[in-house]
Amino acid sequence: MGGNGLLFIISGPSGTGKSTLCKELIRCCPEVRFSVSYTTRPPRKDEIAGKDYIFVSSEAFKAMIEQGEFAEWAEVYGHCYGTPRAAIEQALKEGQDLLFDIDCQGTRQLQQCYPQGITIFVLPPSLSELQRRLQGRKTDSSEVMQSRLSKAHREISQAIGYDYIVVNAALADTVSVIQSIVTAEKHRRQYVLEHLSLVKDLLKA
Repeated sequence: MGGNGLLFIISGPSGTGKSTLCKELIRCCPEVRFSVSYTTRPPRKDEIAGKDYIFVSSEAFKAMIEQGEFAEWAEVYGHCYGTPRAAIEQALKEGQDLLFDIDCQGTRQLQQCYPQGITIFVLPPSLSELQRRLQGRKTDSSEVMQSRLSKAHREISQAIGYDYIVVNAALADTVSVIQSIVTAEKHRRQYVLEHLSLVKDLLKA
């Protein structure tokens, strides 16, 4: 359905498994494409440039900000992340569904440009489990981890403003729930108006 692309925005504290959820959702829903953000941070060992993120220098990122190229951007733990406006506009024009993995600040910015975006907040089963997951990464210093936990408290308080709230206790179950959300949203009345003539014909029969 050309021009009817949907925007699915997933947020949640670090350690809730958002990145893994997004990868699994893309695998289960091939009609949904992951929105690749720009970032100034170096890639992690399992990340692929151009697929997970587009890695750029701080200078290049700053130039993109000055040129108004981002629909949203934020600085997180000393690194910048941003979503290019042109990529979103092209996807919407082509009727392509996009999946975003961005924080609460980015979500608010994106909704200012695209209020039709469907927001999903991912919660951990508990704060103790969130801490365990963060410690299991072994990629952050104790100071950064404490910062992430403090930010998690603030972000969780914003979950009430999202369209959907999902607890990620078991990956397969959570992917199934989010997949159901995608399917339901794609069948909302306003997104299938081009098929309305068929419905009218059936009612006349």
